[in-house]
Parts: sequence; C-alpha cells; structure tokens
Amino acid sequence: MKFVYKLEKKEKNTKGRLGSFIYNNVKYETPMFMPVGTQATVKTLAPEEVKDAGAGIILANTYHLWLRPGEDIVFKAGGLHKFMNWDGPILTDSGGYQVFSLANPKDISEEGVVFKNHLNGDKLFLTPEKSIAIQNKLDSDIAMSFDECPPASASYEYMEQSIKRTIRWAKRGKEVHNNPNQMLFGIVQGGYFPDLRKYSAEETVKLDFDGYSIGGVANDNESKEDMYKAIEYSIPYLPEDKIRYLMGVGEPIDLIEGVIRGIDIFDCVLPTRLARHGHAFTNHGKINVKNAKYKEDFTPIDFECDCYACKHYTKAYIRHLIVSDETFGQRLLSIHNIRFLIHLMEQIREAIKNDTLLEFREKFINDFYGGHYE
Repeated sequence: MKFVYKLEKKEKNTKGRLGSFIYNNVKYETPMFMPVGTQATVKTLAPEEVKDAGAGIILANTYHLWLRPGEDIVFKAGGLHKFMNWDGPILTDSGGYQVFSLANPKDISEEGVVFKNHLNGDKLFLTPEKSIAIQNKLDSDIAMSFDECPPASASYEYMEQSIKRTIRWAKRGKEVHNNPNQMLFGIVQGGYFPDLRKYSAEETVKLDFDGYSIGGVANDNESKEDMYKAIEYSIPYLPEDKIRYLMGVGEPIDLIEGVIRGIDIFDCVLPTRLARHGHAFTNHGKINVKNAKYKEDFTPIDFECDCYACKHYTKAYIRHLIVSDETFGQRLLSIHNIRFLIHLMEQIREAIKNDTLLEFREKFINDFYGGHYE
C-alpha cells in the first residue's frame, strides 16, 4: 500500500515543511520522529505502547531480520506488519550501516560487500540486489537503497569513489525492486564536501526515487556544525514534493535544527538506549534517574509530559526499578523518551503552522539546554 506524500505548508522564516500522508485511512503529519524497532520490535515495548506514544512510521532492520528469523519466515507470516502486529507504516533500512561496521575496506567491491556474521562468524555477502530482495519479502512500506556508509573522516578521493559506487548500487537496486506496494528511497552521501553532496544528490534524484534520505551524518562522532552543513549541502538539490529523511539522528536539538533546514523524518535508537541506562528527557534537560537525589522524589519524570509513565509513576519508583535491574523501569523510561521526542515533533509542526519555528528553537534551547548547546 503506497502512500502519497503531500507538502502542506512551508514555514516563512526557515526551510521547515509541514507535510502529510494517508495510510490505512489514518492521516500522518511530518515532520516526524520514527522509533526504531531493529528486530521487528521497539525494545521492551508492545506495539500498543508505541502507538499510544503517538508514533507513525517505525523502523525495522534489514540486516538483523535477514539473520534472524530470515526474510522467508517473515514472508510466510504475511510480511512485517502481520509478523510484528503493527498496522502503521514501516520503513526498513538497507542493512548497509551494519554491514560496513563489520566489513574492512578491502572487502568492499563493485559487486557488494563481504563481512562476518556478528552472531556466529560465518562469511556473508550482501549486494544491492540482495538487500532489495530481502526488503521486498519483508514487505515494509518504505525500503532503502543499499549504500556505502563511509566515515566522515574519509578522504575526498575515497568519498568520491564511494558515492559514485553508491549511485551505481542505487540504480541496480531500483532495477530489481519488484514490490508494487513498497516505496524505494535513495540515499545521498558525500561527507562534508559540498560538491560531492551536490553531485550525490543530483545523480540520485535522476534515478527518480519515491523519497530521499541524507546519510553519513551519524556514524563518526561528527560535530553538530558538520552535521548541519551536510544537510545544507544536500537539501537544495532534493525535490520539494518528496519526503526528506535524515538517517540516525535523534538528539532533541538536532531534530529542531534538521527541520529548520528542510528535513521531514528522523530515526534514532537514542530514546530507548538512554532509557535502558536510566536516562530520561525532560523539558528542562536530560536527567539520570539513578542519581541518589531521586530516591525520595515522588513526582513524575516531567510534569509537562502526558505519557503513561508520567501519569502513573514517580521518579522514586522508576529509580528503584532501574537500580534493581527490573525491566519495567526500562519500559517506563522508553515510553517516556519516545513520547517526549514525538511530542517535540508535534510542537515543531505547530510552530511551522504558526511561522514561529525560530522562536520555538530559542525557547527550547533556553529550557532544555540552559541557553546554549554544543
């Protein structure tokens, strides 16, 4: 079931965009944060809890599902939606990020990538055609092209070779994509070289994908300034009538700055990863509930939050669960952190409607970061 993206409004002071699409008779708005469900589950949470947090699109990971349980099992189950009991839209990544974290540069060829299975050490080979074939069987709503994810520290010469190969891979993947209900997105790379970002974007757009993503901004401990530049180098060459996706970004300020520069959708494992370590977003900054000062704090994580955890539980109780290594504590913090980012996107959308996005950013920086951030 393909959905059609509609650009509803552009914010007059920034490149912020309000968009929408209809899926299963439900209207979803962008900008949007997408929770990550790597192995067909958002860690520790039931689908109903993810939906109650206001999530729209969620992600699943092609590489991990290829290894376990295998795309054929998911296909026999009726596709990812039935397998994981999620009736909203699903995006699958290409597996490229995981593959390149496991591969050596010498193992990357024009044909594909040789790497070791992280579970048992078996030798594996992934090609653009194989990545698309897996995603076709998973039957997600959005599939991603198979791309190389070079580190931002890569040389100009390597980056140039890499993006040209990624474009050739994108073309090969598009040629074999055969799921009529599934959209296929292209990926723009190029590090922090303006001309390479421009070339990558223009050549990828020529292939006419259903949407476009900006990659390579969350894999090498890049500075925020560099991340924002990579967006700015790419956005001018992407069509206005298609979704723009910034991959792997989830810090609150980065969501705001990304939207200001023209991004529509984001994903990141950050909210659930932080939760498993006892950290929570609040409207006045990030806190660690394991700190002793919360031992007798019988107030919610955040008075301004409407999530299940904040409505029913206190910091003292959640701290007790976390320090006792009880999974319920991780669940509660995961619910809260995901809801916090989704609510942030709701506020961003409202600011776009009112043409007050810059004022919203200033207030958020004052409230969350104490007036400044790095």
